[in-house]
Amino acid sequence: LDLDTAKQELEEFIPHVRQMSDGSIRKMAGRDLMRFKQFKKQGIAIRFGRFSQKENNQIRKNVEEFLSITGIDNAEKLLFTSRYPEEKETINRLKAQHLFCEKLAEGIPRAWRLIYYRARKMFDPNNYKGRYTNEEKEKLKKYHALHGNDWKKISEMMSRSNLSVAMKYSEIKSPINYGPWSKEETQKLMHAVEEVIMKRTELEDANSLSSSEKSHRNLLIDREKLFQKLPWTEIEAKVGTRYWRQCKQKWTSILTNKMTKGQQLYRGTKGLQAKINLIKRLYEMKVEDANEVNWEELSSIIGDVPRAYVQAKFYKLKVSYVPFWQKKTFSEIIDYLFEEKLPELEEKL
Repeated sequence: LDLDTAKQELEEFIPHVRQMSDGSIRKMAGRDLMRFKQFKKQGIAIRFGRFSQKENNQIRKNVEEFLSITGIDNAEKLLFTSRYPEEKETINRLKAQHLFCEKLAEGIPRAWRLIYYRARKMFDPNNYKGRYTNEEKEKLKKYHALHGNDWKKISEMMSRSNLSVAMKYSEIKSPINYGPWSKEETQKLMHAVEEVIMKRTELEDANSLSSSEKSHRNLLIDREKLFQKLPWTEIEAKVGTRYWRQCKQKWTSILTNKMTKGQQLYRGTKGLQAKINLIKRLYEMKVEDANEVNWEELSSIIGDVPRAYVQAKFYKLKVSYVPFWQKKTFSEIIDYLFEEKLPELEEKL
């Protein structure tokens, strides 16, 4: 296909395709267009956003089948071939011969590039190496000074994944505080959040309210807007002394404190009961993936709290109680908590 025709045909499936580079569009036309048309015939829409557990399982199945067909030893050799220079030529020949691109994307209605990145994240053993030591942080700063944002090169030098080194560098690139928040920092955070919410509200009002309505309208903000989809990197820049994840955690704790009028919801017997209720409710939901959980619905189990508070408590549960949780599926984690941990918590209560 010529470029204009490729753009036109892909636009039906990828609405933002015209914002992509010409090279990316050509690759997508070759790898994805026929697949997308096949999915359309089956009545299946092309997906965006986070991968579901079902899609993750399909990627695992596709990779395992490809390894058994070709005799390649493991997924790391398949997806990180450059780490094995002596076997690179043989592996690349087998990948071409057995149509690796088609096989990896089989049964997954997404762009091939996104499936490939997801597979690399899932099968990279360098993804699960725990906290960075101070020595590693210093190395990361040094390598970034030498190589800039070449995360592929830096990740190889540090034996960490691309995503891991990029995210860690975003945390340590400026003087960041790790202790308790000062009053000044907290005020900066509250002002930063207020600014972005006001800006968003003004934009929405400009599109939906007439000028007479705007002049007489009292400012009312849906509480969901106080904690959903806030631009945390923008807020990080406004605060200046904390990275985005710290800002998000602090804002969640401020909101929780306001919404619960300062009650201690997750301590003592109340805390035990909240953990028990949370595990039971998640088990009853019978969902396969964290993306399918209605976290707002679960808020009432602990108290009148933001969804991020509930998600943080679930994260703490799995990290504290589930061995090798990184390698378990969401449903396996819930089953373990229900079968192994719940009886202990009930007895303790």
